[in-house]
Amino acid sequence: MPDKVWVAITRLCFVFNAICSKVIDPTTLDELENEATIVLCQMEMYFPPSFFDIMVHLIVHLVREIPMRGPVFLRWMYPIER
Repeated sequence: MPDKVWVAITRLCFVFNAICSKVIDPTTLDELENEATIVLCQMEMYFPPSFFDIMVHLIVHLVREIPMRGPVFLRWMYPIER
């Protein structure tokens, strides 16, 4: 895998790691939203347009929902589905 693709995917993993943590610093949410946007723009350079649908775009909105609804782990469906 090319290094640029690997870096973009790794940065996306860091965004998800920050979103899914139990303690989130509210002062870093703007930086986190910018990071998510930049990562999605990088991924648009390396992946074909058919890869992107509405679900990929929702990553940006996950960061915006944190101040309104609280941390992501509190509203996960995984424990219920499991």
